Amino acid sequence: MPQCSSPGVMLHSVQQSSILQHLTPTPPPRLLATMLKSNKTIVKVVLAVQSVVFICFLSHLRSSYSPQEEKPAQVHILILSSWRSGSSFTGQLFSQHPDVFYLMEPAWHVWRAMYQNRAKPLQMAARDLIRSVFLCDMSVFDAYMSTQRNKSDLFQWEASRALCSPPACDHFQRNHIISKTACKTLCSRYPFSKVEEACKTYSHIILKEVRFFDLTVLYPLLTDPSLNLKIIHLVRDPRAVFHSREKTVAALMHDSNIVVGPQKNQGERGPYNVMQEICKSHIRIYTEGSQALPSFLKGRYMLVRYEDIVNDPLAKAAQMYKFAELHLIPKLQVWVYNITHGKGLGMQAFDIGSRDAVNVSQAWRKNLPFQKIAKLQNVCKDAMDLLGYRLVMSEEEQKDMALNLLFTQGLPPGDPGS
Repeated sequence: MPQCSSPGVMLHSVQQSSILQHLTPTPPPRLLATMLKSNKTIVKVVLAVQSVVFICFLSHLRSSYSPQEEKPAQVHILILSSWRSGSSFTGQLFSQHPDVFYLMEPAWHVWRAMYQNRAKPLQMAARDLIRSVFLCDMSVFDAYMSTQRNKSDLFQWEASRALCSPPACDHFQRNHIISKTACKTLCSRYPFSKVEEACKTYSHIILKEVRFFDLTVLYPLLTDPSLNLKIIHLVRDPRAVFHSREKTVAALMHDSNIVVGPQKNQGERGPYNVMQEICKSHIRIYTEGSQALPSFLKGRYMLVRYEDIVNDPLAKAAQMYKFAELHLIPKLQVWVYNITHGKGLGMQAFDIGSRDAVNVSQAWRKNLPFQKIAKLQNVCKDAMDLLGYRLVMSEEEQKDMALNLLFTQGLPPGDPGS
């Protein structure tokens, strides 16, 4: 291999020698023949040196440009959770930030179009879709939606402040706190192309999904050099999830059938079968994200308990924002406080209105029969132990609101959930 430090000097010396020869008087014929032969040699040397210079130049370019070492300009955050776990509310903590392009459950379209399949095989299609969305390539929806679509055909589009402000809608400004109702009323009649146009103008792209049951399926995205992906894993007390699901059975029927199959979703046992799969998925995601940590996941997985958010919303929001490389601006601090200190109960599916967040998180203790709690704890015990939810052994413990049911067992030192 040639040394790249000397070709320039070599070329200069050869060229200088050639010039000096041309400045001397014309030699005799025999000497001229010798010199012509010598000039051919010089030409060969010059070409050889130029080749070395070119090779070294390419080598220098290759060593100085390594795309795998460069982070993409945008930050990508995936909020992983399950149904009725406070994920819509948590998504809004990010959606209202003026630097965030947020979409709520884009993989809903995969499950609607491929409803004959089961949840685990559908993860691959969902993964491919969210990768394209993270890259602002919305043509991926051609496989799941009509090509003659508007922005309002996107699932829960009005939950995205980015789709309710320029360039996706002209009725609000990016720094406005925008409600779903106002957005749906004024911003629905815009072409679907506005989704991609808006996406490309934001520094942070954040998606919320409830349709992944395994973190390893996302490893290709976490190792993809075109993405700067981090995972926020949101969990909630399974007893609170169960209680909330009972109030929205019809809205969740389609998804529950895909999770466990229509037969296992029937009868009294059906809701427990679904919860068992959800609890198992949280164990897998948490274990894969924190305990058996691959090197590429270091600093890119964060466990968050919904109860910790509602108990101290400003502190937890600031912690999640820091993880997502965002700043909690004063206007959002006020909004976060107000949205968690209202009087609403948050009983409707996808409801993100103002609520008494602490009261909502504890409602199951007042309303859920202990018999159901005991059955649920039986199928979700391992997840509850791992994620820090204390079991109740009697109705008295259930009703004793002074008894703290949150603890840090199973959480590693320094974990965001501890």
